[in-house]
Order: sequence, then C-alpha cells, then structure tokens
Amino acid sequence: MKTSNYKYYDLVMAAFVTVLITANIIGPAKISQLELPIFGVITFGAGVLFFPIAFIFGDILTEVYGYAASRRVIWAGFAGLAFASFMAWVVVALPPAPFWKNQEVYEVAFGSAWRVALAGLIAFAAGEFANSFVMAKMKIWTKGKKLWTRTIGSTVIGEGVDSILFYPLAFYNSGIIPNEMLMLVVVAQFLAKTGVEIAFTPITYKIIKFLKTKEKIDFYDTKTDFNPFTFKG
Repeated sequence: MKTSNYKYYDLVMAAFVTVLITANIIGPAKISQLELPIFGVITFGAGVLFFPIAFIFGDILTEVYGYAASRRVIWAGFAGLAFASFMAWVVVALPPAPFWKNQEVYEVAFGSAWRVALAGLIAFAAGEFANSFVMAKMKIWTKGKKLWTRTIGSTVIGEGVDSILFYPLAFYNSGIIPNEMLMLVVVAQFLAKTGVEIAFTPITYKIIKFLKTKEKIDFYDTKTDFNPFTFKG
C-alpha cells in the first residue's frame, strides 16, 4: 500500500508514536490512588490512563488503512520507544555535575531498569500485532459490520497479550512486586486498560468515520501477508 496517497495517515502515525512514547516514559514513574464511589480505593500506574490510546490508534489504522499500514506504524512506534528508552538510560547514566542535586529524583522518573524497558518493548510489539491481526480478521468475518465487536474484541486480545507478557517479564523474582501478586496486577491492569478503550469507543467511531470519508478508503485484508516482520502488503 502506498500510504503517501493519504492525507491523514502520517498524522495518525505521529499521534500514535507520541502517545506511545509519552505514556511509557512519563506515566510509569507515578503510582496514583483514587477513591471511587462503587469500587472504593484503587491504586494504579498513571500511565494506564493514556497507554490504551496507542491501541485505539492501532484499531483506527487497521480498520481504515489495513494491517500492512498498521504494521509500519507499529514498527515506527517500536523504534521510537526503543530510542527513547536508550536515551533515558544514557542521560541517567551520565555523571551529574557536583552542584546538580537532582540526580536521585531524575533516576526515579526516567531510570527504568533495562529489564523493565525490554519487557515493555516486547509486550508492546506482541500486543499491538495481536490487536491489529484480530481487528483485520474480524472485519472480514463480520463483513465490515458491527465495528464495536472488532474494537472491543481486538482490545481484549491485544491488551491481554501486553499485560500478561509485560508484568512477569519485568517483575518476576524482581523483589519489586511479590510473585504471588503478579497475576492480580496483570488482571487489574488489563481490566483498567480495556475499560479505558471501551470508554473511548464513541470517539473511535467518529474518527474512523471521518477518516474513511476523507480518505475514501475502507480496507479489507483479504490478501494481506500477516507476517509482522515483512513490509510487503
């Protein structure tokens, strides 16, 4: 697919990569706690509020432009996140000036251990490709109808893969999260991220409708090569 033929594809790619990098670099450093009327007190990583937006963009890209176009964006996001993680590691590792007293605070905010960063990259790629694959296949199975079944169905799979890979890879036997609590964290984060995406469904509908109208495209992946490691159609 020649994505240069479309007006908004590059903008969606830029938005996807921006959300992905900022959610992974800024969000994880803060643990928040809210008291909700029905659910009581909930504790969560702040990034969980914004990371699901990356999966929403994945849904939009696959639904409008197809799996192959989405695959390019996923790898662009992977490269951007890898560079941001490497840059954060280098900047944290640089020796601070004697008069600069904020090294410890900087390390807390941006000094993710290599294991956490690597786990994030693996989980993101696997989750996004699973999300896009399911979205594309369900569009064929449903003949383009009932969009909500695809956005929610692909989200359940994609966020599930992401959560179940990230937390064990990042924290098993780490001493940060007790091993017996890992699955509880996985389930809690999965439900939170899926809930955010479901809440955004009306907005997702509007964006998809706008793009299909403006780009004059509604792609079906009937002849697509779903190999995540190729850039062919």
